[in-house]
Amino acid sequence: MAEDGKRTGERIAKRLARAGIASRREAERMIEAGRVSVDGKRIDTPATLVDESSDVRVDGKPVAAPEPPRVWRYHKPAGVICTASDPEGRPTVFDRLPAHMPRVMLVGRLDLTSEGLLLLTNDGELARRMELPATGWVRRYRVRVFGTPDEPALAKLANGVTVDGMKYGPIQARLDTIQGSNAWITVALREGRNREVRRVMEHMGLRVNRLIRTAYGPFQLGNLARDAVDETPSRVVADQFGLKPTSEEKRARRRR
Repeated sequence: MAEDGKRTGERIAKRLARAGIASRREAERMIEAGRVSVDGKRIDTPATLVDESSDVRVDGKPVAAPEPPRVWRYHKPAGVICTASDPEGRPTVFDRLPAHMPRVMLVGRLDLTSEGLLLLTNDGELARRMELPATGWVRRYRVRVFGTPDEPALAKLANGVTVDGMKYGPIQARLDTIQGSNAWITVALREGRNREVRRVMEHMGLRVNRLIRTAYGPFQLGNLARDAVDETPSRVVADQFGLKPTSEEKRARRRR
């Protein structure tokens, strides 16, 4: 507690998210289910404040102090599902990750048949920041469609479009090439709602037969091989998110 009598620290749900236990929303559900304790007492509100000295446990197991935020790029192949486990036995992203990686969360999911850039992080708060529409990060895609695109109609997507009662925000869509009965289109949008690109293309009479995400905000797929994972340098992560360097990083810089 601070000298002025006010409670200090951070909310328990945020601590669990930063420690990579779960997203903040999932952490709140854990608390409601009575799975979380602080200093030996079961808590029932995500508003509970904790500090570095607090003994935080989930299902009786101690929660380690949050590590510095880390971000990885992963090139998801088609046929791999973005979930921790699948009742149908389909391969998941987590099945394909190297065994040495820490517990991570997905940022910007892709559906089963889509491929390309996925971001992974060990920090639930960072994952939340990257996915919030308010962050304004542009998601870019290369889309192959069956059919003949109407270029003026593609240009009008910049004003937004409503499909089956669902209103989508501005979408930048540019026709790149036509190859027989297929065409390649570059698409950029900020919201990234579930199956947004596919639904909008179908609304325009085009059937998507390949969808590749090439960028998510400042992170690029680039030449990352299919099924490969690459960690983003900590300095780049700190610069992108305005994070302060850890004491260990400060000491390393002083030694240079």
